[in-house]
Amino acid sequence: MARPNQARLDLAALRHNVGVARALAPQSKVMAVVKANAYGHGAVTIATELDGLVDALAVACIEEAVELRDAGVSAPILLLEGVFEARELATAAQLGFWVSIDNEWQLQWLEDAIVPEPVHCWLKVDTGMHRLGVAANRTEEFFRRIESNANSSGEPVIYTHFASADDVASEQTRQQLQVFDAVCANLPAQRSAANSPGVLAWPEAHYDWIRPGYMLYGNSPMAAPHPNAQALQPVMTLTSAVISLRDVPTGEAVGYAASWTASRPSRIATVTIGYGDGYPRLAPNGTPVLVNGQRAPLAGRVSMDMITVDVTDLPEVRVGDTVVLWGDGLPVAEIAGHVGTIGYELTTRMPARTPRVIIER
Repeated sequence: MARPNQARLDLAALRHNVGVARALAPQSKVMAVVKANAYGHGAVTIATELDGLVDALAVACIEEAVELRDAGVSAPILLLEGVFEARELATAAQLGFWVSIDNEWQLQWLEDAIVPEPVHCWLKVDTGMHRLGVAANRTEEFFRRIESNANSSGEPVIYTHFASADDVASEQTRQQLQVFDAVCANLPAQRSAANSPGVLAWPEAHYDWIRPGYMLYGNSPMAAPHPNAQALQPVMTLTSAVISLRDVPTGEAVGYAASWTASRPSRIATVTIGYGDGYPRLAPNGTPVLVNGQRAPLAGRVSMDMITVDVTDLPEVRVGDTVVLWGDGLPVAEIAGHVGTIGYELTTRMPARTPRVIIER
């Protein structure tokens, strides 16, 4: 029998979350972000489900896009970081990928390229995040050069990326919107600005295209609770099972380095999941899991293959009982908060060792 660890994928929840995004931005086209193996959920599985349900997909690099085409995904796919060398443009043209242009080198490669078909371009503008994108005062120059280039197909879409949209009080986001509106004012282009927090909390940023990513997987990207995020349903539920139970006397320690000591006669459940399966090693004592739907705290350090849980207050627990590490009933953001990180990191670090299992409702 295989180890009971599973990252269970609820595709009905995925479809529901697409519906949430469309309802919030009914006039916008939807570009679903499936980079980093669809945030750890499995890019081919997720993109196949989204193919035809959304208007386009987005990935970080051409390798991710090729994987989806090879799997039969037919939707337009945008390379969010563009190409990293000139020869990638021929592949992009051949496979129908859309290409981001965010610097002089990428534009020069486009102008000099010999490609089988023109490529559709998205022009990224730096409105204040200062990571990628052309300077705001060069937007029109880049737009005109792309527009007039025989290797470019159709009008370029102008887009930007927010640095602080997860904070609804962010003055930086308002400033970025002002810059974006100013640089686009006289250009005949479709626009895109809203990432997941932009979709949820900044309706003025919806424009022609929205680019939801993290929210599609049912997780809130917001820094504080937000009513629109409450409608999301988690796609991934990470589960395992109890494989051992033991009684530990008062004063006895559990696990590596004796980091947890029983303050009372305790019942300890060993669960077959660890940092080798994607559960964070730095999860401290007290981090919650769900055992048969009831909360119980970690007791002892996370090992490569196992964790130990204090189930003293859950006397009905038995070997074989299901344990939820995050997902349905236990938000990944809550676990991330115990670890001092964000839920994005926990899901994207999910290794191949943990099988993704599709469930349907």
